[in-house]
Amino acid sequence: MRIVVFCHSLMSDWNHGNAHFLRGVVAELLDRGHAVRVLEPLDAWSRANLVVDQGRGAIDDVQRTFPTLRSSVYDPMEPDIATLTEGADLVLVHEWNEPSLVAAVGAQKAAGGYRLLVHDTHHRAATAPEDMARYDLSAYDGVLAFGEVVRRLYLDRSWTGRAWTWHEAADTRVFQPRTDVERTGDLVWVGNWGDGERTAELHEYLLDPVQGLSLKARVHGVRYPATARQALQDAGISYRGWIANHRAPEAFAQHAVTVHVPRRPYVEALPGIPTIRPFEALACGIPLVCAPWDDAEGLFTPGVDYLVARSGAEMESHLRDVLHDPDLAAQLRGSGLATIAARHTCAHRVDELLSVARGLGLDTAADPVGSTA
Repeated sequence: MRIVVFCHSLMSDWNHGNAHFLRGVVAELLDRGHAVRVLEPLDAWSRANLVVDQGRGAIDDVQRTFPTLRSSVYDPMEPDIATLTEGADLVLVHEWNEPSLVAAVGAQKAAGGYRLLVHDTHHRAATAPEDMARYDLSAYDGVLAFGEVVRRLYLDRSWTGRAWTWHEAADTRVFQPRTDVERTGDLVWVGNWGDGERTAELHEYLLDPVQGLSLKARVHGVRYPATARQALQDAGISYRGWIANHRAPEAFAQHAVTVHVPRRPYVEALPGIPTIRPFEALACGIPLVCAPWDDAEGLFTPGVDYLVARSGAEMESHLRDVLHDPDLAAQLRGSGLATIAARHTCAHRVDELLSVARGLGLDTAADPVGSTA
Protein backbone atom coordinates (compact mmCIF):
# COMPACT_ATOMS: atom_id res chain seq x y z
CA MET A 1 0.00 0.00 0.00
CA ARG A 2 1.14 3.55 -0.71
CA ILE A 3 0.49 5.96 2.14
CA VAL A 4 0.94 9.73 2.38
CA VAL A 5 1.01 11.46 5.77
CA PHE A 6 0.58 15.21 6.26
CA CYS A 7 1.89 15.99 9.74
CA HIS A 8 3.37 18.92 11.59
CA SER A 9 6.78 17.27 11.79
CA LEU A 10 8.37 13.84 11.71
CA MET A 11 11.88 15.11 12.40
CA SER A 12 11.19 17.31 15.44
CA ASP A 13 9.60 16.33 18.74
CA TRP A 14 10.22 19.75 20.35
CA ASN A 15 6.89 20.35 22.14
CA HIS A 16 5.40 17.98 19.59
CA GLY A 17 4.49 14.61 21.05
CA ASN A 18 2.75 13.38 17.90
CA ALA A 19 6.19 12.82 16.36
CA HIS A 20 6.81 10.00 18.89
CA PHE A 21 3.89 7.87 17.71
CA LEU A 22 4.24 8.83 14.07
CA ARG A 23 7.85 7.64 13.93
CA GLY A 24 6.86 4.26 15.35
CA VAL A 25 3.92 3.83 12.99
CA VAL A 26 5.93 4.83 9.89
CA ALA A 27 8.80 2.54 10.88
CA GLU A 28 6.38 -0.37 11.33
CA LEU A 29 4.70 0.28 7.99
CA LEU A 30 8.08 0.37 6.27
CA ASP A 31 9.14 -2.87 7.95
CA ARG A 32 6.00 -4.48 6.52
CA GLY A 33 6.89 -3.33 3.03
CA HIS A 34 4.53 -0.40 2.55
CA ALA A 35 5.55 2.83 0.82
CA VAL A 36 5.19 5.88 3.07
CA ARG A 37 5.67 9.52 2.13
CA VAL A 38 5.71 11.92 5.10
CA LEU A 39 5.12 15.61 4.41
CA GLU A 40 5.66 18.52 6.79
CA PRO A 41 5.29 22.26 6.20
CA LEU A 42 8.37 24.32 5.48
CA ASP A 43 7.69 26.64 8.42
CA ALA A 44 6.88 24.01 11.09
CA TRP A 45 7.27 25.76 14.45
CA SER A 46 8.46 22.60 16.23
CA ARG A 47 11.37 22.09 13.87
CA ALA A 48 12.20 25.82 13.87
CA ASN A 49 12.22 25.95 17.69
CA LEU A 50 14.33 22.80 17.93
CA VAL A 51 17.01 24.27 15.67
CA VAL A 52 17.02 27.54 17.63
CA ASP A 53 17.15 25.67 20.96
CA GLN A 54 19.59 22.89 20.07
CA GLY A 55 21.09 23.63 16.67
CA ARG A 56 20.91 21.73 13.39
CA GLY A 57 22.73 18.83 15.03
CA ALA A 58 19.50 17.81 16.77
CA ILE A 59 17.86 17.11 13.40
CA ASP A 60 20.97 15.24 12.25
CA ASP A 61 20.78 13.12 15.42
CA VAL A 62 17.19 12.13 14.63
CA GLN A 63 18.17 11.13 11.10
CA ARG A 64 21.06 9.02 12.39
CA THR A 65 18.83 7.35 14.96
CA PHE A 66 16.04 6.62 12.48
CA PRO A 67 17.92 6.00 9.22
CA THR A 68 14.88 4.63 7.39
CA LEU A 69 12.66 7.62 8.21
CA ARG A 70 12.53 10.63 5.94
CA SER A 71 10.18 13.54 5.43
CA SER A 72 9.76 16.07 2.67
CA VAL A 73 8.87 19.70 3.24
CA TYR A 74 6.31 21.61 1.20
CA ASP A 75 5.32 25.27 0.97
CA PRO A 76 2.12 25.59 3.04
CA MET A 77 1.24 28.80 1.19
CA GLU A 78 1.17 27.06 -2.21
CA PRO A 79 0.93 23.30 -1.68
CA ASP A 80 0.76 21.27 -4.88
CA ILE A 81 -1.64 18.68 -3.48
CA ALA A 82 -1.91 16.72 -6.74
CA THR A 83 1.84 16.16 -6.85
CA LEU A 84 2.19 15.56 -3.10
CA THR A 85 -0.49 12.84 -3.12
CA GLU A 86 0.30 11.32 -6.50
CA GLY A 87 -0.06 7.54 -6.46
CA ALA A 88 -1.38 7.37 -2.91
CA ASP A 89 -3.82 4.69 -1.80
CA LEU A 90 -4.35 6.17 1.66
CA VAL A 91 -3.76 9.72 2.90
CA LEU A 92 -3.62 10.64 6.60
CA VAL A 93 -3.90 14.30 7.60
CA HIS A 94 -3.08 15.19 11.17
CA GLU A 95 -5.53 17.62 12.79
CA TRP A 96 -2.68 20.04 13.62
CA ASN A 97 -2.68 21.32 10.05
CA GLU A 98 -4.24 24.51 8.78
CA PRO A 99 -7.91 24.26 7.75
CA SER A 100 -6.91 25.36 4.25
CA LEU A 101 -4.57 22.37 3.88
CA VAL A 102 -7.20 20.00 5.24
CA ALA A 103 -9.73 21.34 2.73
CA ALA A 104 -7.27 21.23 -0.18
CA VAL A 105 -6.40 17.57 0.40
CA GLY A 106 -10.12 16.81 0.58
CA ALA A 107 -10.79 18.67 -2.67
CA GLN A 108 -8.12 16.59 -4.47
CA LYS A 109 -9.49 13.26 -3.24
CA ALA A 110 -11.81 12.52 -6.15
CA ALA A 111 -9.13 13.17 -8.76
CA GLY A 112 -6.45 11.41 -6.72
CA GLY A 113 -8.52 8.31 -6.09
CA TYR A 114 -7.23 7.81 -2.55
CA ARG A 115 -8.95 7.10 0.76
CA LEU A 116 -8.63 9.95 3.22
CA LEU A 117 -8.57 10.11 7.03
CA VAL A 118 -7.97 12.76 9.69
CA HIS A 119 -5.78 11.77 12.66
CA ASP A 120 -6.66 13.64 15.88
CA THR A 121 -4.31 13.48 18.88
CA HIS A 122 -5.29 16.61 20.81
CA HIS A 123 -7.88 17.80 23.30
CA ARG A 124 -9.22 20.61 21.11
CA ALA A 125 -12.28 18.59 20.04
CA ALA A 126 -13.43 18.91 23.66
CA THR A 127 -11.85 22.18 24.76
CA ALA A 128 -11.99 24.27 21.57
CA PRO A 129 -14.80 22.85 19.40
CA GLU A 130 -15.05 26.11 17.48
CA ASP A 131 -11.53 25.49 16.17
CA MET A 132 -12.36 21.97 14.99
CA ALA A 133 -15.62 23.09 13.39
CA ARG A 134 -13.53 25.13 10.92
CA TYR A 135 -12.23 21.94 9.29
CA ASP A 136 -14.06 20.83 6.16
CA LEU A 137 -14.13 17.04 6.38
CA SER A 138 -16.94 16.53 3.88
CA ALA A 139 -14.69 14.60 1.48
CA TYR A 140 -12.98 12.56 4.20
CA ASP A 141 -13.68 8.89 4.79
CA GLY A 142 -13.47 9.32 8.54
CA VAL A 143 -11.41 10.19 11.60
CA LEU A 144 -8.82 8.29 13.60
CA ALA A 145 -9.28 9.61 17.15
CA PHE A 146 -6.82 8.90 19.96
CA GLY A 147 -9.60 8.09 22.42
CA GLU A 148 -13.20 6.98 22.49
CA VAL A 149 -14.43 10.29 23.90
CA VAL A 150 -12.87 12.18 20.96
CA ARG A 151 -14.34 9.67 18.51
CA ARG A 152 -17.79 10.27 19.97
CA LEU A 153 -17.38 14.05 19.78
CA TYR A 154 -16.71 13.88 16.04
CA LEU A 155 -19.80 11.78 15.49
CA ASP A 156 -22.12 13.58 17.89
CA ARG A 157 -21.25 16.97 16.38
CA SER A 158 -21.63 15.62 12.84
CA TRP A 159 -18.08 16.61 11.90
CA THR A 160 -17.73 13.19 10.26
CA GLY A 161 -19.87 10.17 9.50
CA ARG A 162 -17.29 7.58 10.54
CA ALA A 163 -14.66 7.53 13.25
CA TRP A 164 -12.41 4.93 14.84
CA THR A 165 -10.61 4.94 18.19
CA TRP A 166 -6.87 4.74 17.52
CA HIS A 167 -4.88 5.19 20.71
CA GLU A 168 -1.25 6.15 20.71
CA ALA A 169 1.27 3.46 21.70
CA ALA A 170 4.94 2.80 22.40
CA ASP A 171 7.51 2.43 19.66
CA THR A 172 9.18 -0.62 21.18
CA ARG A 173 12.03 -0.40 18.69
CA VAL A 174 13.15 2.54 20.81
CA PHE A 175 11.31 2.23 24.12
CA GLN A 176 12.56 -0.85 25.89
CA PRO A 177 14.49 -1.57 29.11
CA ARG A 178 18.13 -0.49 29.07
CA THR A 179 20.02 -2.90 31.30
CA ASP A 180 23.36 -1.48 30.18
CA VAL A 181 22.78 1.89 31.88
CA GLU A 182 23.92 2.69 35.41
CA ARG A 183 21.35 4.12 37.81
CA THR A 184 22.28 7.64 38.95
CA GLY A 185 19.13 9.02 40.57
CA ASP A 186 15.77 8.32 42.17
CA LEU A 187 13.11 9.97 40.00
CA VAL A 188 12.92 11.41 36.50
CA TRP A 189 10.04 13.20 34.83
CA VAL A 190 9.94 13.95 31.10
CA GLY A 191 7.32 16.50 30.11
CA ASN A 192 6.64 20.12 29.29
CA TRP A 193 5.39 22.57 31.92
CA GLY A 194 1.95 22.67 30.34
CA ASP A 195 0.89 26.26 29.59
CA GLY A 196 -0.93 26.55 32.91
CA GLU A 197 -2.91 23.35 32.31
CA ARG A 198 -1.26 21.44 35.18
CA THR A 199 0.77 23.89 37.25
CA ALA A 200 -1.01 23.12 40.52
CA GLU A 201 -0.89 19.40 39.78
CA LEU A 202 2.86 19.47 39.13
CA HIS A 203 3.42 21.10 42.49
CA GLU A 204 1.18 18.60 44.30
CA TYR A 205 2.24 15.41 42.54
CA LEU A 206 5.86 16.08 41.58
CA LEU A 207 7.62 18.97 43.26
CA ASP A 208 6.21 18.62 46.79
CA PRO A 209 6.66 14.82 47.05
CA VAL A 210 10.21 15.02 45.71
CA GLN A 211 11.04 17.72 48.22
CA GLY A 212 9.30 15.88 51.05
CA LEU A 213 11.30 12.70 50.40
CA SER A 214 14.56 14.53 49.58
CA LEU A 215 14.84 12.57 46.34
CA LYS A 216 17.57 12.94 43.77
CA ALA A 217 15.38 13.97 40.84
CA ARG A 218 15.63 15.55 37.45
CA VAL A 219 13.17 16.94 34.93
CA HIS A 220 13.35 17.27 31.14
CA GLY A 221 11.10 19.42 29.01
CA VAL A 222 10.63 22.77 27.27
CA ARG A 223 8.63 25.96 27.72
CA TYR A 224 9.41 26.22 31.42
CA PRO A 225 8.96 29.84 32.55
CA ALA A 226 11.33 31.38 35.06
CA THR A 227 8.84 30.77 37.87
CA ALA A 228 8.73 27.05 37.03
CA ARG A 229 12.51 26.76 36.90
CA GLN A 230 12.75 28.50 40.26
CA ALA A 231 10.13 26.17 41.74
CA LEU A 232 12.12 23.15 40.56
CA GLN A 233 15.27 24.58 42.10
CA ASP A 234 13.47 25.26 45.38
CA ALA A 235 12.30 21.62 45.43
CA GLY A 236 15.84 20.38 44.85
CA ILE A 237 15.07 19.11 41.35
CA SER A 238 17.62 19.39 38.55
CA TYR A 239 16.12 20.92 35.40
CA ARG A 240 17.88 19.61 32.28
CA GLY A 241 15.82 21.18 29.50
CA TRP A 242 14.89 19.45 26.25
CA ILE A 243 15.70 15.81 25.71
CA ALA A 244 15.31 14.06 22.37
CA ASN A 245 12.52 11.55 22.74
CA HIS A 246 14.70 8.68 21.59
CA ARG A 247 17.06 9.51 24.49
CA ALA A 248 14.31 9.14 27.09
CA PRO A 249 14.83 5.35 27.58
CA GLU A 250 18.34 6.04 28.84
CA ALA A 251 17.01 8.69 31.24
CA PHE A 252 14.41 6.22 32.53
CA ALA A 253 17.08 3.56 33.03
CA GLN A 254 19.14 5.99 35.11
CA HIS A 255 16.31 6.34 37.65
CA ALA A 256 14.20 4.11 39.88
CA VAL A 257 10.75 5.61 39.27
CA THR A 258 8.83 8.11 37.17
CA VAL A 259 5.46 9.84 37.44
CA HIS A 260 2.64 10.79 35.10
CA VAL A 261 0.91 14.11 35.70
CA PRO A 262 -1.74 14.58 33.01
CA ARG A 263 -2.89 17.98 31.87
CA ARG A 264 -6.22 19.09 33.32
CA PRO A 265 -8.19 18.87 30.03
CA TYR A 266 -7.42 15.17 29.78
CA VAL A 267 -8.53 14.53 33.35
CA GLU A 268 -11.70 16.61 33.17
CA ALA A 269 -12.88 16.33 29.56
CA LEU A 270 -11.12 13.34 28.00
CA PRO A 271 -11.27 10.32 30.33
CA GLY A 272 -9.53 7.25 28.99
CA ILE A 273 -6.75 9.14 27.16
CA PRO A 274 -3.41 8.95 28.99
CA THR A 275 -1.32 10.58 26.19
CA ILE A 276 1.80 8.78 25.01
CA ARG A 277 4.17 9.20 27.98
CA PRO A 278 2.78 6.35 30.15
CA PHE A 279 2.99 3.94 27.20
CA GLU A 280 6.63 4.85 26.70
CA ALA A 281 7.56 4.70 30.40
CA LEU A 282 5.96 1.29 30.90
CA ALA A 283 7.67 0.00 27.73
CA CYS A 284 11.00 0.94 29.33
CA GLY A 285 10.26 -1.08 32.47
CA ILE A 286 10.40 1.81 34.90
CA PRO A 287 7.87 1.78 37.76
CA LEU A 288 5.22 4.45 37.21
CA VAL A 289 3.07 6.39 39.69
CA CYS A 290 0.22 8.42 38.21
CA ALA A 291 -1.67 11.45 39.39
CA PRO A 292 -5.42 10.81 39.02
CA TRP A 293 -6.78 10.00 35.58
CA ASP A 294 -9.68 7.75 34.63
CA ASP A 295 -8.65 4.72 32.57
CA ALA A 296 -12.18 4.61 31.19
CA GLU A 297 -11.27 2.38 28.26
CA GLY A 298 -9.41 -0.25 30.26
CA LEU A 299 -6.07 0.24 28.57
CA PHE A 300 -4.19 -0.84 31.70
CA THR A 301 -4.80 -2.33 35.14
CA PRO A 302 -4.38 0.48 37.68
CA GLY A 303 -2.67 -0.69 40.84
CA VAL A 304 -0.98 -3.50 38.91
CA ASP A 305 0.64 -1.89 35.84
CA TYR A 306 1.16 1.37 37.74
CA LEU A 307 0.14 2.95 41.03
CA VAL A 308 -2.41 5.75 41.31
CA ALA A 309 -1.98 8.60 43.78
CA ARG A 310 -5.21 10.41 44.71
CA SER A 311 -3.41 13.16 46.60
CA GLY A 312 0.04 14.59 47.03
CA ALA A 313 0.41 12.72 50.30
CA GLU A 314 -0.45 9.45 48.58
CA MET A 315 2.03 10.22 45.81
CA GLU A 316 4.74 10.66 48.42
CA SER A 317 3.73 7.37 50.05
CA HIS A 318 3.73 5.46 46.77
CA LEU A 319 7.11 6.84 45.75
CA ARG A 320 8.56 5.84 49.11
CA ASP A 321 7.15 2.33 48.72
CA VAL A 322 8.53 1.86 45.20
CA LEU A 323 11.95 3.11 46.20
CA HIS A 324 12.19 0.90 49.30
CA ASP A 325 10.35 -2.26 48.23
CA PRO A 326 12.25 -4.14 45.48
CA ASP A 327 9.47 -6.69 45.11
CA LEU A 328 6.87 -3.99 44.46
CA ALA A 329 9.15 -2.28 41.95
CA ALA A 330 9.78 -5.58 40.17
CA GLN A 331 6.04 -6.40 40.04
CA LEU A 332 5.20 -3.02 38.53
CA ARG A 333 8.05 -3.31 36.06
CA GLY A 334 7.03 -6.76 34.88
CA SER A 335 3.30 -6.07 34.67
CA GLY A 336 3.76 -2.81 32.77
CA LEU A 337 6.09 -4.42 30.26
CA ALA A 338 3.70 -7.32 29.72
CA THR A 339 0.71 -5.05 29.10
CA ILE A 340 2.60 -2.97 26.56
CA ALA A 341 3.87 -6.07 24.75
CA ALA A 342 0.40 -7.59 24.64
CA ARG A 343 -1.67 -4.59 23.56
CA HIS A 344 0.07 -1.25 23.14
CA THR A 345 2.91 -1.24 20.63
CA CYS A 346 3.03 0.60 17.33
CA ALA A 347 2.75 -2.82 15.67
CA HIS A 348 -0.66 -3.23 17.30
CA ARG A 349 -1.72 0.19 16.03
CA VAL A 350 -0.57 -0.58 12.49
CA ASP A 351 -2.69 -3.74 12.63
CA GLU A 352 -5.64 -1.52 13.54
CA LEU A 353 -4.84 0.99 10.80
CA LEU A 354 -4.66 -1.72 8.15
CA SER A 355 -7.96 -3.12 9.37
CA VAL A 356 -9.56 0.31 8.91
CA ALA A 357 -8.00 0.55 5.44
CA ARG A 358 -9.42 -2.82 4.43
CA GLY A 359 -12.82 -1.67 5.67
CA LEU A 360 -12.50 1.27 3.28
CA GLY A 361 -11.96 -1.14 0.39
CA LEU A 362 -8.18 -0.85 0.10
CA ASP A 363 -5.79 -3.64 -0.77
CA THR A 364 -3.34 -3.58 2.14
CA ALA A 365 -0.69 -5.73 0.53
CA ALA A 366 2.90 -4.52 0.78
CA ASP A 367 4.21 -2.19 -1.91
CA PRO A 368 7.27 -3.55 -3.76
CA VAL A 369 9.04 -0.19 -3.55
CA GLY A 370 8.17 0.61 0.06
CA SER A 371 10.15 3.59 1.33
CA THR A 372 9.82 7.05 2.84
CA ALA A 373 10.14 10.15 0.66
